[in-house]
Amino acid sequence: MHIALILSGSGVFDGAEIHETVLSLLAIEEAGHTWQAYAPDTPQLHVINHITGEEMSEQRNVLIESARITRGKIEPLHGLDVTKVDALFLPGGFGAAKNLTDWAIKGPESKIHPELKSHIQQAWKLGKPLVALCMAPVVLGKALEGIPEAKLKLSVGTQSAPSPYDIAGIHQGLESLGMASEEVNNPQVSIDRKNKVVTGPCYMMEAGITDILATARAAVKAMETLS
Repeated sequence: MHIALILSGSGVFDGAEIHETVLSLLAIEEAGHTWQAYAPDTPQLHVINHITGEEMSEQRNVLIESARITRGKIEPLHGLDVTKVDALFLPGGFGAAKNLTDWAIKGPESKIHPELKSHIQQAWKLGKPLVALCMAPVVLGKALEGIPEAKLKLSVGTQSAPSPYDIAGIHQGLESLGMASEEVNNPQVSIDRKNKVVTGPCYMMEAGITDILATARAAVKAMETLS
């Protein structure tokens, strides 16, 4: 399979989660697949100091920051031809809720990057698998909101295990968009076979780096069964 990896910057608090991205790439290549990364050529919402958690007075570009993770192997999102890839794969990080959507500010009332919305809708209509980890399921929910037959089953984690985030609230937000939610914990993934969607919690739950690799591998295996 040839996978389109959609990134949202570099760093958990203002971009793509680096562990999730790198370990997803490892899982993809371990399974014998190829990939190409894409990101919007737009400014980030803001820049966060990852030591203090405080906002910094500077501006960065989502595409340029994403390129740090992929060693420069990346193209602008507008260059993605969905017909030439076999699946879309979105690692997490709060860039999904800040740069791909503005869910971090507006929740379910947020907007999604229009090009990304178009790409996801096209992939779904063509029956190509969609994989979203951590916070990225909200991107799929926003992309397919308002399409009655696109009631995706999505998961960002579970309330039955420790999490630093409001899992119930995010699931309720997704349900308000017409989606269904499922509670899973690492290394499990949620599989929506009807819509060919795979979602997994990763760092939305209390997790170590080996947990992230296990979930990334599970997501790739599930993706293969949907192709």
